[in-house]
Amino acid sequence: MKATLIAAPSSGAGKTTVTLALLRALAQDGHAPRSLKLGPDYIDPAFHAAATGQPCLNLDPWAMEASLQRAILAGPGPLVVESAMGLFDGAGLRGVGSAADVAARFDLPITLVVDCARAAHTVPALVAGLVDHRPGLRFHGVVLNNVGSPRHEALLRAAFEGHALDSLAALPRSAGLSLPSRHLGLVQAAEHPDLGQTLDAAAAWLRGAVDPAALLGNAPDPAPEAPRLDPPAQRITVAQDQAFSFAYPHLLKSWQEAGASISVFSPLADEAVPEADLVLLPGGYPELHAGRLASAHTFMRSLRNAAQYTEIYGECGGYMALGEVLVDADGTTHQMAGLLPLVTSFERRALHLGYRDLTARGGPFGGRWRGHEFHYSTTLKEEGPPLFDAQDADGQDLPPMGLRHGRVSGSYAHLIAPRA
Repeated sequence: MKATLIAAPSSGAGKTTVTLALLRALAQDGHAPRSLKLGPDYIDPAFHAAATGQPCLNLDPWAMEASLQRAILAGPGPLVVESAMGLFDGAGLRGVGSAADVAARFDLPITLVVDCARAAHTVPALVAGLVDHRPGLRFHGVVLNNVGSPRHEALLRAAFEGHALDSLAALPRSAGLSLPSRHLGLVQAAEHPDLGQTLDAAAAWLRGAVDPAALLGNAPDPAPEAPRLDPPAQRITVAQDQAFSFAYPHLLKSWQEAGASISVFSPLADEAVPEADLVLLPGGYPELHAGRLASAHTFMRSLRNAAQYTEIYGECGGYMALGEVLVDADGTTHQMAGLLPLVTSFERRALHLGYRDLTARGGPFGGRWRGHEFHYSTTLKEEGPPLFDAQDADGQDLPPMGLRHGRVSGSYAHLIAPRA
C-alpha cells in the first residue's frame, strides 16, 4: 500500500499542518486517503476527518495489542499516519510505543518534518542523527518547514546535497495556516469558523513545494486479524457535543461490530438521556460550558433518573459532570449532576498527564485496561470506593483512581483498550 508516517524531531515542528495539507491535497486529487493519529489524542483526528471526509482512528502502540493495531492499519487507499511528539518519544523511561516503534513493526516509510526557522546548514546534521539513531527504519523524505526566503531555501538545498532522499520539500513560512489552541491542544475542529478554507489553503501551500503523492512511499499491507473488543453493554448511549467530544472511535466502532447499538445525545442541547443499558459521558470541555450544563434541567433530571436503573460511566470531563460541583477558571461554582461525591476545580489548575495501567474494582469496564490521563483540573473532594487500581507506564503503583457509587462510576482516565 502507499503510505507515510509523518514524524519530527519534536512537537511544534509543523507535523499537524503538513499532515492536514497532505490529506486535503490527496482528497482533492481523488485518492480517498485514510489517516491515523498515533497516541492518545482526541483533537487532531477531528481535523484529519475534516480534511478527508473520512473518520480518523487512533493507533496507540503502548496501549493496544498488536492484533488491534494491525486491524486499524489495514484498509483501502493511501495511508497517512501522524506521529505524536518526537520520532523516538514514547511511554515511560524507555520510550515504549514511539512512532519509530510503529514504523519498525509495520515497515512504514517515514517523512520527517523539520522546523528550519532558525537554522540552515545544521539541519542535515539533525536529520542524519535521526536517521542513524535506530538502524532499520526507512526514511522516505524530508519536509523543510518554515523556510524564510528563497535564499534560505537555497542554503538548505545546498546543505542536503549528497543525502539520499526520495523527496525533499521546502515549505515557506505561512502564519496564516496556524490553528488556534487552548489548554488541551488545538481548538476543536467543529469550533473553527473557516476550517474548510484553511485546509484548502494548506493543500495549495504544500502543492507549491512538492507533488503530494511524492510524499507517499510503499509499505506492506498488514495482515489484519479480527480482534474482538466486547462491548460493555448491549445498548450504549454516548453524550456527544462540544462539551463531551473525546470518545475513541475505534472503541465505538468495535462495539458496534460486536453487535452493540450506539446512540448519541447532546447535554448542551438539553436533550434527555435516551433509554440504554449504559450511559457514557466522555471527556471534553465541560469547564467551558459549565453554566449551560448546570441549567440543562431536562438532561440533568433524566441523567439522575437513569442512575436508578442503568449504568452511568464518565471519564475525565464526564467524570466531573457526574460530581456535585464544578468550579470554573473564574472561581464560579456550578452545580453538576450530584451522582458522585466529587468536587473539581479549574480555578486551581495543575497538569496531570501520563499513561495509566488500570485494573477495575467494579463498574461496566471490568478487568485490566490501558488508558491515559490528561487534564488541568484539580480535585477538591473525592470520597467513596475507588474504581481503578492504577500504575504508570513504568509499572509504578499510583493512588487508586475514580469513584463508584451505586450504578454510577467514572475516573479521570480515558480508556484506550483492554489488556490481556
